[in-house]
This record gives sequence, C-alpha cells and structure tokens, in this order.
Amino acid sequence: MIGRALRAGLTQDRHAIDWVQTAAAARSVWLTPSSEVMPYDAVIVDLSLPDGSGLDLIRQARARKITGVILIVTARDRVNDRISGLDAGADDYMVKPIDLDELSARLRAIDRRISGRHEELSVFGALTIDGPAHVVTLRGQLVSLTAQEFAVLLALARRPGAIVSRTRLEEALYNWDSAVESNAIEVHIHRLRRKLGMETIQTRRGQGYSLSEVPQ
Repeated sequence: MIGRALRAGLTQDRHAIDWVQTAAAARSVWLTPSSEVMPYDAVIVDLSLPDGSGLDLIRQARARKITGVILIVTARDRVNDRISGLDAGADDYMVKPIDLDELSARLRAIDRRISGRHEELSVFGALTIDGPAHVVTLRGQLVSLTAQEFAVLLALARRPGAIVSRTRLEEALYNWDSAVESNAIEVHIHRLRRKLGMETIQTRRGQGYSLSEVPQ
C-alpha cells in the first residue's frame, strides 16, 4: 500500500518512478551496472524486505561507489536504527507514516546539498526555470509547457553546459511500464524550440542535446 502511494505521489510530482518489492530485484536494477540503464538520481529504501535487509543493499551500493540520493523509509523508529541507516550510507531517514510532500521536499533538499545548488532556480540568459514551482519564463513572460516538455527542459537545465543523451531524457520522462515512442524526445525538443527559440536547445549528433543561454 505504501509503495503504491509513493509511486502515485511521486509520479504526480513529475518524477519517473520504478518500483521493486524485493532485495533481489533491487540488486538487479540498482546494484548491477549496465550500459543500457542510466543510474538512478534517487532511491527510496525500506529496511524490512521479504528476502533481505535494505540496510545491506545500502552498504553494497556505497561499497560499489554507486552515487545518488538514498532515503530510508521504514517503521523502525529507534535511535540506533537511524544511526545504523545513516552510517550505512543513507542521506536521510524517515519513519512511517510519512507525508508525501515532506518526502518530496527532503529529496529536493538532499539533491541541492549534494550537487552544491542552493536553489532550484536555473537562469540561462533570458530563460528562467523554477523547478519546484514548475514555472518557466522567457524575457519575463510566462511560457506554457506540458508536463513532459517541462521534464525534458529541467533534465537539460540540471546539467548546464553538458550534453544530455536521448536515453537520459527518456528516463526523465518514463518508467518501466510506459511505452516510449521512437521519436518522442525529438517531438518534445521540437516543441520546446518553437516556444523558447530555435537556438535554445542544441543537437549534438550521435550524442544528445544541450541547453544554451537565451539572448536578452
């Protein structure tokens, strides 16, 4: 029930969510490197799993130098449990029952702290992107974007100056259960260029896309 609620709430908050219910499945998708799968930005771990310990998963992840946010959500509320979770490599610890808005806020706070960003406001010349508010302005004027257009733009904005691959953009939009159309990213990029300017998003052939500053 909690897993379904987390998936629904975080999806509504415009995250692409994958959900597994066993330690074995978590090892397969999280701890096993694959050139076909991009690493997760954040992982929410319950300590009590039917076939193992969430704490062991966290230790294994950090031992394998897997980066990304780890947030524990568990019914264990003893101080010793909190200490063990944080010492194992978790970035934060929440005790059930939890509030979804608070969980989302904690994920954003951890991400800002780890990446060195103190705010979610990204400025690219005349283009301003407010992540938490889901607001985009161009030369002071509000730009209307669909949820998926905003997700693509935010994925580009979070890696300023870097080339973001098509695979990375797809994973910002879709989970395992979603059917991804072959030209979906190209369609979103085309629509963003129409709304923000043709030179705003650069195509790096064979590599991906990058976001450029917009002239005032």
